[in-house]
Amino acid sequence: MEPVIVRHCCSDKSASSYNYSDMECITDKNCQCRDFEKMDTGYEHDPDGKNHTDLEALKPPKSLNDLIEGLHKIFAHDKVNVDFVKAFMGMYKSNYKEWKKFAKWDVHRYTRNLVDAGNGKFNLMVLCWNEAQGSSIHSHADAHCFMKVLDGQVQEQLYDWPSESEGEKQMNLKAVSKYEKNQVAYICDDLGLHRVENPSHSDKAVTLHLYSPPFDECASFDEKTGHKNMCKVTFWSKFGHRTPYGKTGADCDTTPENN
Repeated sequence: MEPVIVRHCCSDKSASSYNYSDMECITDKNCQCRDFEKMDTGYEHDPDGKNHTDLEALKPPKSLNDLIEGLHKIFAHDKVNVDFVKAFMGMYKSNYKEWKKFAKWDVHRYTRNLVDAGNGKFNLMVLCWNEAQGSSIHSHADAHCFMKVLDGQVQEQLYDWPSESEGEKQMNLKAVSKYEKNQVAYICDDLGLHRVENPSHSDKAVTLHLYSPPFDECASFDEKTGHKNMCKVTFWSKFGHRTPYGKTGADCDTTPENN
């Protein structure tokens, strides 16, 4: 089966007449840009409006700090609308000066660098991809996962879950998506498995990831057989400082990370 190439209107202005500075793609299959300030935050079964109290004053983020503050308000509630979070993250325009202190690189693997712990409700991190680096095919431990491109370009390959009853079998690649700077993607286990890579052999890439709830273990898969392995996920750095996992040379942990 040939993979489907998913296009997004924000990467092709001829596809829409929307104001791209105020809009963001919020679905992958049917790209429907909406005005962020008019978007329903999506909190259901809330007749007294308590869940909307903090969000009524939420404005499009003008800085990374604004984005973090807004995410804390959004995830203070139990029910969060995926489209709203995706649009809110899309409103932040990447500024190298704001996130460069979190961008840590390793020649052997891509790195996961914690930016904010989200009061236990989410993790926000910067991932740094050298040329042609990529993740394994992996799950997301029943978490919501958002990815925003801060620099460069990344490619996502989306797979069906392997069937345990069919034994060893090549995994089914059902879609390939490419994301440019400032675009946002979303995945959860209900949508399938994926791998992310920097397809460029000349340019680095940087992405911002949000996981809710946070997790420290997920499943990775062998594309040729569908075999599953559980693996720990670690941070190369936290809040701009290297962790014990951020070693290089002979002490470098070369186990594939998963984002």
